[in-house]
Amino acid sequence: MNILITGAAGFIGASLSDLLLTRGDSVVGVDNLNDYYDVNLKKARLNLLRQHSKFTFYRVDISRRPEFSNLFRNYSFDTVVHLAAQAGVRYSMDNPHAYIDANLVGFANVLEECRHHGIAHLVYASSSSVYGENARLPSSETDNTDKPMSLYAATKKANEMMAHSYAHLYHLRTTGLRFFTAYGPWGRPDMALFKFTRNILAGRPIQVYNHGEMIRDFTYIDDIIAGVALVVDLLVAQDNELGASAKDCSQITPGKIYNIGNSRRVQLMDYIRTLEKALGRRASVEFLPMQDGDVPATEADISSIVDDLGYQPKIEITEGVARFVSWYQDYYRVSL
Repeated sequence: MNILITGAAGFIGASLSDLLLTRGDSVVGVDNLNDYYDVNLKKARLNLLRQHSKFTFYRVDISRRPEFSNLFRNYSFDTVVHLAAQAGVRYSMDNPHAYIDANLVGFANVLEECRHHGIAHLVYASSSSVYGENARLPSSETDNTDKPMSLYAATKKANEMMAHSYAHLYHLRTTGLRFFTAYGPWGRPDMALFKFTRNILAGRPIQVYNHGEMIRDFTYIDDIIAGVALVVDLLVAQDNELGASAKDCSQITPGKIYNIGNSRRVQLMDYIRTLEKALGRRASVEFLPMQDGDVPATEADISSIVDDLGYQPKIEITEGVARFVSWYQDYYRVSL
């Protein structure tokens, strides 16, 4: 297939692009390479992708419609995997306009281009953050998501509603994927594992919120992209066979949502102890209150994607953290 991936220089976007390219698909990647975190890390990911002959990259901001539209005029895509977004819960309190531009305006542009260029199926990234105040664990796709705790979560909830409306009005089949705390090699420097590793190796204390009383469904990056690939292979291929002009969507749920997680709750302090063992060093911990916009616990109910597509996460925390530490040593040339 010829696939457009937005956010191709990002953590999940680069990993997915590499998987698809390795198996023989063609990928056109776009990213604006903003400076929310280290741009050199994004460029290093792109350098790996450029080793594939079927990879083409454009530095494009999806919120700028004329630039983004040119891609659809110049290429014929079998599907679009939309991963570009302004990430981060806490940053949304400091720079809300970045989330409005990228996550709302940018997503509207993606929907419009897919609508007008005959894309049979759009796959897009949502987030476990949409569950917000919902205290029920594990979180199911049928749970209430009307009380987001941050602007970031609100934009992701809005994406799901926008996609649903386009599926209803224009027969654009869409699948939204609620990712649960991705981690692993080439991860984002603003996320816990990266920050903890950096500080422990530098002999600085790590900041642990809610006094350590946190639960997360940590999901290794290979398991995340395996779930995305299943959606592309099974749902998108099925829709392409029907054709983008098909008006009868009775055979397919036009606006599907899936959780993608490890489906295991992990205490944050256990996660930190696993990292300490991998590093061979103890962490100095600074306990802090809960941060605004954050939630104390996440856990994915993945029964829907397991039943429908046969998804099965494989990587346990001990192995995943060890793989990250090995990558971190190699990339930053750090000796333990």
